[in-house]
Formats: sequence, structure tokens, C-alpha cells
Amino acid sequence: MSYRNPQLVDLFNAYTADPNSIGAQLTDAVVERGGDDPLIAATSTDVVLYPGSGKPPEVEGFRMSTRGFIELAAVSHLGPAVASLVTLRTIGRPWRPAAERLLATTVAARAANDVELWREEIAVAAFHGRERAIAAMVDYACAMTERYLRAALADDRRLTAETLRRDYLEGGPVPVNTLMIATFFLTGMDIAHRLMSWLGAQGIDWDRAMVVIAGQQGRPTSGVTWNTSSIAMMVRGASLNRLPMDRLYLAPHAPTVPAGSDLDQVAALEQPLRRIWANTRATAELGETMFHGYPRFASGVVAAPDLTDPEITQVAEMPRVHSPDDMRALVTRMRVVLEDPRQLLSGCVADYAVAQLVATGNDPSAVAVPGLTGVSYPVLS
Repeated sequence: MSYRNPQLVDLFNAYTADPNSIGAQLTDAVVERGGDDPLIAATSTDVVLYPGSGKPPEVEGFRMSTRGFIELAAVSHLGPAVASLVTLRTIGRPWRPAAERLLATTVAARAANDVELWREEIAVAAFHGRERAIAAMVDYACAMTERYLRAALADDRRLTAETLRRDYLEGGPVPVNTLMIATFFLTGMDIAHRLMSWLGAQGIDWDRAMVVIAGQQGRPTSGVTWNTSSIAMMVRGASLNRLPMDRLYLAPHAPTVPAGSDLDQVAALEQPLRRIWANTRATAELGETMFHGYPRFASGVVAAPDLTDPEITQVAEMPRVHSPDDMRALVTRMRVVLEDPRQLLSGCVADYAVAQLVATGNDPSAVAVPGLTGVSYPVLS
């Protein structure tokens, strides 16, 4: 162990590394100051509302624990799954067993898919009135995948990046890219609609709300900034954008409890999460005290690039979507979530879905779904 001077270590501990340090006392003061403020904590599977003043928490599940998420994600993943087969063949790895499995599961899924499945069994409120269109889209997605896989298994020269794009992702009566956008949007719209309805009914004072996005969101590198966290966008949408951005903190290393935990376990996390929020807030508030008169940090969303300029060949942030038919921007977003490790794979259009719900008063039936509204999916043999 390297040498440490005990006197300087004591000086270090006096501010930050001791339970009775100045920093700990400041955190305690901010915790006490906000003890009656509502705390919203979101994990990768649940959103918890701690109302404050000792009231018990309330929990709303989303993503994996909700109806329709896995079923739509299965269709969303068809494009990446087939592209992965192309890569396996290209680099000389075995691909046929995986292709045969994907083909078999695709055929079985197509046989199980019908209007009644979406209307009576999955029965997602946000999809009401669109079940026939969704069933037609899923049937078409499976048929296009089956057609491409059968051709590739019959002649592996058909399994290339060029044919993937020409015959599958960008070909056919409706490009598979289009239906992937639709599935991502539907999932985001459903989650956002439920969270906005639930949080909107709680009577939250958004000016006092404390928000912590806790733990891992999606892949380990993603969702750790305001601009890349779809759940942060949804919570802010639920506030009708009244929640100040400087009261929302993303804490990928914060403690969480597994999905389905009992309320006692959830309640036990309230004080640790309040301390995380308060400690972050206390440090941030030192800025004005120490550096008054210097430019302050202003939190906000990074300006989105505009792809109406055809000369743009690369982007550093999610591009702006001008309309539900703006497929250049929408498909570019799918590429961005694959290539940008900060992004959630399922979040390519979540912010757009939230914006549409806010604009329509959280009415999913009034939202135009890219890739579904006004699109007719034919039945393929």
C-alpha cells in the first residue's frame, strides 16, 4: 500500500470521507430540507413514487413486466437478428443452425399471430383500435423474414449485406425498416402513456419533485445522460415538461431492488435514494456560493441535427423527426442507437412518442404511428 500522510488524510476526511464530515452534514441538511418532497425513482423495470412525509411508496412496472413488450420486441429484433446471421457468414462462423432456429420460431410466431391475440389476450390499452393493423404488420414481418431466410438457406450466396438491404430491410411492398420503426414506436408509446397517466394522477408538485434514474438502463454503457435516457424523457413528459431538468439525476450505480420485490424492500430504499439525490444537489448548490458572477451551467436537451440537408452523412446526436413519414430521420435513429454506445437500443423513437402524447393530451388514439398509420401491410404467401 502506498504511503499516506495521516495528517493530510485527516484533512481529507474532514470534508468528504467520514460519516461526520462536513460533506455528510451538508447532505443530511438537504435530505431534511426535502423530506416532504416527492421522490420518483426509476429502475430498468419499475418506477417508484415515494410521496414523502413517511407515506408508503407506490410502484408502476414497465418494459419487461408489461403486456405486449416482449411480443413487439420480438418483431423489432428480426432485423438485427438477420443482420447478425449475415455477419456470422461473412466472418466464417457457423450460421445455419441459428438461421434454421430463427426460421422455425418465425413460422410458429406467424401462425400464433392474429387480431384476437392483440385484441383479447395482449390487450394493450394504448393499442386499442389498431389491433388489426398491428396483426397485419406482424404477419408481414414474419413472412418477409421467412422468405429471406428460406432463400439464404437454399443458396448461402443470398446471405450478404447487399441482399439484406436490397431484398429485406429496404425492399418488398413495405420495407422492414419501416415496420421496425413502428414496433419501437408502439412500445415507447405504450410505456409513456401508462407512466404519464399514472404520474399525472398523483398530484405531484413538479417544482419540488426529486427524480433519480437508478441502476443500469439497457446495455451497460447506455442511458446515462438526459438525452439518451428514454425513462427520463417519459417522466419529464408526465410533468408536461414542468419538471426542472436540474432536479433529475441519473445514477447508474445507485441501489435498486429486483422487479417484483415486495413493498418493504422498496420502502427500505427510500432514504438511500434520497441521500443520493441530496448529496448530488448539495454539491451542485455550491456553485452559486463559490462562483457567483461566472457563467452558470444550464441543463437541457442537445439540439437535434436536421437531416433535411441531403449532404449530411454523419450525426453525433439523434436527428430531428419532422413528421411520421420522415423515414430518413427515423431510420437514421435506428442506426444511431446501434452505433452510439450511450443510446438505449429500444429508445430510438421514445422521445418522439412522448412528444406526440404530450401534444395530444396523452391520447394514443390521436397519435400518428410511424410505419403503421396510413401504411397497408399486404398478406404475403
